[in-house]
Amino acid sequence: MTNTWWELNILSEPDLEDTIFWRLEKFGCRGTSVEIKGNVSLVKAYLPSFKVDLLDLSALSLWLRQDALCVGLPAPTLNWGLINEEDWSSSWKQHWKPEEIGDRFLINPAWLPLPQSSDRLVIRLDPGVAFGTGNHATTQLCLESLEMRFAEVPQSFTVTKEKGEPLIIADIGCGSGILGIGAILLGAGKVYAVDNDPLAVRSTFSNRNLNDIRPDSLVPLEGSVDMIKKIISQPVDGIVCNILADVIIELMPEMTAITKSSSWGIFSGILLEQSKGVIDALEQNGWIVATLWKRKEWCCLNVRRR
Repeated sequence: MTNTWWELNILSEPDLEDTIFWRLEKFGCRGTSVEIKGNVSLVKAYLPSFKVDLLDLSALSLWLRQDALCVGLPAPTLNWGLINEEDWSSSWKQHWKPEEIGDRFLINPAWLPLPQSSDRLVIRLDPGVAFGTGNHATTQLCLESLEMRFAEVPQSFTVTKEKGEPLIIADIGCGSGILGIGAILLGAGKVYAVDNDPLAVRSTFSNRNLNDIRPDSLVPLEGSVDMIKKIISQPVDGIVCNILADVIIELMPEMTAITKSSSWGIFSGILLEQSKGVIDALEQNGWIVATLWKRKEWCCLNVRRR
């Protein structure tokens, strides 16, 4: 029997896009995309039909309505329907185009030709069913933070560089692998990329191959921080973590335990209203917040060890 997927179509005010993406991610949707239709945004999202029923979708519609009312915007319109498995992955890809992020990156969908001339670092990406296309504000903030961090590498890691040792990074909740790939392209020597979702790990393997990255440079693993702790021979130089605020807070002691006194961190997936709780957890575990970058209602914390 052919598996089926729910295709969700959400018409909303453009200012609600990021909140909708966040809500869809928490709901378990995969393969989200957005396009502008006149003065409104059309957000499409997909999830396996066996995971939710009509009551769940009705609840999602109510949450989206409440989110909009909380910020004084008109409620979005949510419609849904079933499509066959062979159709779902190509449906959302139709609207995903190459996108420049920050000063150095270009995200290029794997099914589109590479640009003929570009001085940017090109990340070829086919996220499959994993979260992380570069479209969401939190992913963009993380990539821009990586640019900033690697621009400071000669100052921040003088001792490491003098020893000729590669920079080692942990990507917690790697999704499609986009942040780990970005770090490698910027100059990281090794990235350990972990995710509890086996489909995300599979996607990271696939995107590693798409970008011709050596297997020993980007190491995807199913699991969480504990998996990295088991296999590293020395603490990591940096952490990139784009997940939810409450998960960051919960994992903070474990993440701190795999770092060294000079390590840095990039933490996102955090709503502005949640930032104080995350900052408090960071400070309690020996971190200092250097900068807080924000985009709409989301923020990214660039931190370092005391």
